[in-house]
Amino acid sequence: MIGPLRAILLRDLRLALRQGGDAATVVLFFVLAASLFPFGVGPEPNLLARIAAGVIWVTALLSVMLGIDRLFLADHEDGSLEGLLTQPVPAAGIVVAKCAAQWLMSGLPLILATPILAVFLQLPAEGLPAMLAALALGTPTLVLVGAIGAALVLGARRGGVLLALLVLPLAVPVLVFGVAAVDAAVAGLPARPHLLVLGAMLLAALALAPIAAAAALRQALE
Repeated sequence: MIGPLRAILLRDLRLALRQGGDAATVVLFFVLAASLFPFGVGPEPNLLARIAAGVIWVTALLSVMLGIDRLFLADHEDGSLEGLLTQPVPAAGIVVAKCAAQWLMSGLPLILATPILAVFLQLPAEGLPAMLAALALGTPTLVLVGAIGAALVLGARRGGVLLALLVLPLAVPVLVFGVAAVDAAVAGLPARPHLLVLGAMLLAALALAPIAAAAALRQALE
């Protein structure tokens, strides 16, 4: 079972690397969107430090959602998705493999770019480890939740708009606890409780989202 899922993961990574544009667009949007805030609110260091965590998290959320609507779209259009779902491999496992590839090409680059934005936005140094840990837990959750939406709107007109309406409300708890973890670290309080909640959300999403997305995919192909 692991072999076919690994093959799906590697296939999606090769396709993403061959195209290259989607991953670069996500990172570029993340950096540019976050960089605009100092021009809008002013360069005052204390103000930037106060809003830095929220700015990074909101732009990270929007960046992850930027390409999630195409998670299953290409395979659906060329007919390979139906072939994948007829293989003797759990459909939920296929969803996990595709989500892992999506996170490696979108979520991981965002985490790697975060220290640069943290310096630019005057995020206090004590908040950076909590920010990186929160993003490492939160961005996979966002991808998994986004996979449900991507499966539900598969083949729909204006699927990107529908996806945003479906997923963004569900992403609010991740955003809230991600920012709270950073604020707690900056204030000298333990960030661990907030990170544990983010970890629990990730485990719940990992257990439930693939099953829900797989059921939605089967429904879309009927």
